[in-house]
Amino acid sequence: MIEGSCHCGAVHLSVPDAPADLSSCNCSICRRIGGLWGYYRPDQVSVSDPDGRLVGYVHGDETLTTWHCGKCGCTTHWSPRDPAYERMGVNIRMFDPAVWAELPHRLVDGASW
Repeated sequence: MIEGSCHCGAVHLSVPDAPADLSSCNCSICRRIGGLWGYYRPDQVSVSDPDGRLVGYVHGDETLTTWHCGKCGCTTHWSPRDPAYERMGVNIRMFDPAVWAELPHRLVDGASW
C-alpha cells in the first residue's frame, strides 16, 4: 500500500501500488491544476477525509468530479459521476516523489476532445 496526502494533511490517499505509467492532461482544468494522474479502479483507492475538507468541482461534460482540499487547495483526485465507470484518477503528486519520479509520463490530449 502506498500512502500520500494533500499539503496540510487533512486528506489522505492510499493506493495498492504505483501505476504503470502517468498521464499529464492538457484539457482546460488539468493544465491549470498541474496534476499527474495515475489511474485505478475506484475500489482500489482509499480517500480519508475525517474533517470533511474535500470540495468537489464538476466541470465540462459533467462526467467527473475533481476533488481538492478546502484547507490547502491541493487537487487530490477525480472520480466518475457514473458509479458504473471503473476508473478514477489519483494525483500522484500527493505521494512522495520516490514513488513516481521514474515512472513513464505520457501526454493526454484532452484539449482536443
